[in-house]
Amino acid sequence: MGKPNKSYKLRIRDLPEEKKPREKLRKYGPASLKNYELMAVVLGKGTRREGILELSKRIMSQYGDQAVLSQGDVDTLEKVLSLSPVQACQVVAAFELGKRLFGRSTEVFLRSPEEVFEYAKDMARLKKEHLRGLYLDTRNKLIRDEVIAIGTLNASLAHPREIFHPAIDSHAAAILLVHNHPSGDPSPSKDDIELTKQVHKASKILDIEVLDHVIIGSQNYCSLKESTEIWHTLKQQGT
Repeated sequence: MGKPNKSYKLRIRDLPEEKKPREKLRKYGPASLKNYELMAVVLGKGTRREGILELSKRIMSQYGDQAVLSQGDVDTLEKVLSLSPVQACQVVAAFELGKRLFGRSTEVFLRSPEEVFEYAKDMARLKKEHLRGLYLDTRNKLIRDEVIAIGTLNASLAHPREIFHPAIDSHAAAILLVHNHPSGDPSPSKDDIELTKQVHKASKILDIEVLDHVIIGSQNYCSLKESTEIWHTLKQQGT
């Protein structure tokens, strides 16, 4: 009796022809493919550790669809998602080409916690905490969306310098912080409040406004700005 296969990984060559991403694309067109299947077509092949389907699913689920679309920094994708330099370049180039040729249907403006939730609600399905920075111009138009940290949120994991570097680089006028609670409960933790307090202090020095910190739950959200007592205390301590 042979040794048990401890980790069977589905490979593209194991799929029926009609379910392989490239064949589906040729036969049924791009609308028939899921996001991770489109990513698999872009990347072409996986790595020694991950097959192309496994890698593509991880990219789309671990990073979030909106964040991948908006990400324009190759080094960030390479580091956060453990991609090779070639793979990171492929992902960034593919989305940049799409944006240049077709553009977004509308520009994204984030003027309220409800709009932030609608924009980032795909984070509710993520299995780990993700902190994203949404960087805005003076009209509250989104000019950059970046995943800052993955893991249990605390001040050591997400230092203010990591949050403000993209803001300075993009000449942003304001920042919205958004992160998810995999538990589904969006109530802010002590670490969430402590991090927001530190970011507020840094914002005074850099003159870049922090508009809100929105926490995404399974079905709803919590806006620290709408939690008037918390936000007032943060503002007071940040001065």
